[in-house]
Amino acid sequence: MTELFPKTLDSEDILFPSKITLRIKGKLLLLDRPWVMGILNITPDSFYPGSRVFKNLDVILKKAEQMIQEGADILDIGGYSSRPGADEVSIEEELDRVLPAISRIKEHFPETLVSVDTFRAKVAEESINTGADIVNDISSGELDPDMLATVGKLEVPYISMHMRGTPRDMQSLTDYRDILSEIMYFFAKKKEECRKAGIKDVIFDPGFGFAKTLEQNYWILKNLSYFKTIQSPILVGVSRKSMIYKTLEIPAEEALNGTTALNMVALLNGANILRVHDVKEAKQTVSLFNKLQA
Repeated sequence: MTELFPKTLDSEDILFPSKITLRIKGKLLLLDRPWVMGILNITPDSFYPGSRVFKNLDVILKKAEQMIQEGADILDIGGYSSRPGADEVSIEEELDRVLPAISRIKEHFPETLVSVDTFRAKVAEESINTGADIVNDISSGELDPDMLATVGKLEVPYISMHMRGTPRDMQSLTDYRDILSEIMYFFAKKKEECRKAGIKDVIFDPGFGFAKTLEQNYWILKNLSYFKTIQSPILVGVSRKSMIYKTLEIPAEEALNGTTALNMVALLNGANILRVHDVKEAKQTVSLFNKLQA
């Protein structure tokens, strides 16, 4: 019987940690330094207006080029806003939003890694077939029972995020007995489900702001290293979120400085990937972090 919880890292693991690799379409990539994922929302209603590049392919390509020039390791393309109260989007509309963007970006920048931000198996499959390299699922397969099997067949990395409920009701589901251990149990269970589905590379995202209070978000960030025992890459997405702008009593448009501060905290506590709206500043943060670790 496979144990859900991984063994605690011992001193040998810490001194000689195993290298993190991702298998993407025949290539073995080494995640030996923190990566930056740039956010491209092909939506009219994402919570931060600066990330919206709705359907205009020329604007999308220009924004993608800017992020690539600033050093983005991955571009994350989403066609369904997950903010509370966002409009429902049909599968057809979501496909109509993301597929042309993925196709155009891969046509011009074929070496750039692209992830598709979706909780729908059909959107994931068609996006990968169009050129995307990674599936980023806020629901970890909970909103589409076909997702894990589909990703397993596609043989691409899978980002599994912790969330309760749906974006519409998640903020009423923030009652935890022990939030760290409950998220860890969720990750361990999902890792086993992914293994059984044939998914070889899983990246875990604690889901800042998804079924979490402001205080819980900070507790998770403070204790992020707790999740390193799962021995999978950890993605952190706090960029311009309410945990920053509500704390500082500013709008999201003014939350870049706070984002940079918390991104450094995330890196110091073990984050492997930063999902951000502002690539240049995140890459600078990673450069300073790498200097600290040298």
